[in-house]
Amino acid sequence: MKPVKPKEEFVHSVFENIAPKYDRMNDILSFQRHRYWRRFTMDKLALKPGFSALDLCCGTCDWTIALAEASGSGRIVGLDFSRNMLEVGEAKVAEAGLSGRIELVQGNAMQLPFADGLFDLVTIGFGLRNVPDIEQVLLEMQRVVKPGGRVVCLELSKPTWQPFKALYYFYFRQVLPLLGKLIARRYEEYKWLPESLIQFPDHRQLAELFRRTGLEHVEAYPLTGGIAALHIGTKKSPTKTK
Repeated sequence: MKPVKPKEEFVHSVFENIAPKYDRMNDILSFQRHRYWRRFTMDKLALKPGFSALDLCCGTCDWTIALAEASGSGRIVGLDFSRNMLEVGEAKVAEAGLSGRIELVQGNAMQLPFADGLFDLVTIGFGLRNVPDIEQVLLEMQRVVKPGGRVVCLELSKPTWQPFKALYYFYFRQVLPLLGKLIARRYEEYKWLPESLIQFPDHRQLAELFRRTGLEHVEAYPLTGGIAALHIGTKKSPTKTK
């Protein structure tokens, strides 16, 4: 496995620093499209009440809260390695009246502190591009989901339509860090976010990685001209023997 410590430490510091302004900046930088992307994801999943879910890189818990509201009674866990992000999330969970329904854990997506086959659903929203080893995280997600359960990733992606692609990259690389400096007083952190996308797979490559790690029935949905993408894969059920 590739050495991971330097990236882990750097990304951890980024999110510790931007936690207080994270939600506001998300709304501004995505023009609130991230809310639509989450709604689209929940509609596609068509979840039944009572399901259990683990939300990785849960950050300030928007998706974790949506999962808990949809589940009603199932076990819902949010995991993030940033204490500052979790503290913001804890306040939002309490405000939503879900403190008794959501368990928040500080932990590492590369080594999940959960038993095999524990959850019906494992999600990761806007966090996969920041991990040191994408394949390792997908394998861990697959490990802790039940056979027949689903692994779900909602993430920024790379637009494919050329005129829009050029405009998007100009905004992402030039304007976004300046907005980060102006609004959140964090230029270097918001300069990192565009850089984190450069080496990240596009939606077709990520779908292939889902398959290569053993997931089946993989679905990929580019969103808003391809600037985000939803991926859903199903963990194989054990082969029955007579």
